[in-house]
Amino acid sequence: MQPFKTLLRVRHYEMDALGHVNNAVYQNYLEQAAIEHSEYLGVNFDFYRELGGVFVMRRVEIEYLRPSVAGDTLEVTTWVQQMRGTRSSRCYEIRKQNQDDLLVTAEALWVWVDRKTMRPRPIPSVILDKFLCIQHQSVGG
Repeated sequence: MQPFKTLLRVRHYEMDALGHVNNAVYQNYLEQAAIEHSEYLGVNFDFYRELGGVFVMRRVEIEYLRPSVAGDTLEVTTWVQQMRGTRSSRCYEIRKQNQDDLLVTAEALWVWVDRKTMRPRPIPSVILDKFLCIQHQSVGG
């Protein structure tokens, strides 16, 4: 899957007692990047509502490598590693803008659930098609 990149600015209230971005805040950054990636593909909240489902994060593994502080602009890169059945595996990398050193790497398991029952359902083919269409385009060059 072709990576998607977005920029996020670190805000002062996201700092911990050491003056670094609080570890828990990084999960918000991951979720925001996934939402923006989905919207980029034409799959927004209204689209989800029409389908009667939504992705929820079931598990996340985050590796913190270097700190970030208020005022930093972060580049969050995300891509779908696999999307099958009810599950979508998504990877992430976070760097300071225009820098190569990784601050954070992460992998999250997202599950498609029915909005009413909150039970897992197979990911609708229309969503798979949107992600796979981009994948085929990137493979072709």
